[in-house]
Amino acid sequence: MTSVSEMRRGVLYGVAAYVLWGLFPLYWPLLKPAGSIEILAHRMIWSLAAVGVILAARRHWRWIKTLKAGRVALLALAATVITVNWGTYIYAVNSGHTIEAALGYFINPLVSVLLGVLVLRERLTPWQWAAVGTGTAAVVVLAIDYGRPPWIALILAGSFGTYGLLKKFAATPSAESLTVETAVLLLPALAYAIFQPHPTFTGHGVPHMVLLAGAGVVTAVPLLLFNSSATRVPLTVIGMLQYLAPVLQFLIGLVVQHEAMPASRWIGFLLVWVALVLLSADAVRTARKSRRANAEPEPVAV
Repeated sequence: MTSVSEMRRGVLYGVAAYVLWGLFPLYWPLLKPAGSIEILAHRMIWSLAAVGVILAARRHWRWIKTLKAGRVALLALAATVITVNWGTYIYAVNSGHTIEAALGYFINPLVSVLLGVLVLRERLTPWQWAAVGTGTAAVVVLAIDYGRPPWIALILAGSFGTYGLLKKFAATPSAESLTVETAVLLLPALAYAIFQPHPTFTGHGVPHMVLLAGAGVVTAVPLLLFNSSATRVPLTVIGMLQYLAPVLQFLIGLVVQHEAMPASRWIGFLLVWVALVLLSADAVRTARKSRRANAEPEPVAV
């Protein structure tokens, strides 16, 4: 059983991870004039370097011998999906769509619920159905507001939900998984970073080089903090903490980057938040019910 001190440490690690993820929209604009694909390539390259240093410091390499072809294939597919996610997110932030990117991570839990139904054949509770219905209504309202479906949000939510599902099947810890995923895409990333028509890595001074290389650190650190949190706190706590990141992203888009939020867009976001309240309330109710069931004494044979 996890001690109170370990639980507190786990919550702190989780808060730190999600706050760092939430602050990403402040980092990617610093990498201009690098374009989204160049930033993505450097993020892959330097993420592998960062996680390699961490694993070397831990002297943790035995896991490589346990990798099987099926697991590597799943992680390679996960790498492709997360590449779409990372590239879309960087493009969104650097092109003035941070709020829509935040929307993607707000609706991600709803997508995960739907994937559970479609892929894992899970059954939804009435509260979950209500959350999915409300979320669908929110997407319709936002599509009317934008004059198009919120493609950035939908791509981010769909890709990250699919990524989580693949990681569930692969069952590989975060650092090890990130190592395989970035290694799979290392050669394409290097090729693009070196041979693209107008690389910026060496042409804009040392600070720019450091910031591009820092993309690996800002990717690896919150992931390791999250892993430390997930091993110490219940999933219901992680479920609540995950909303910190899109809340911060939303506030950065609204207050720092001054993106537009007309009344109709507020209505769409309010519907999303109502859906998340329903989903969270159901998760808490289910967790309490499970704890009560586990706490009931075993019947005594007579």
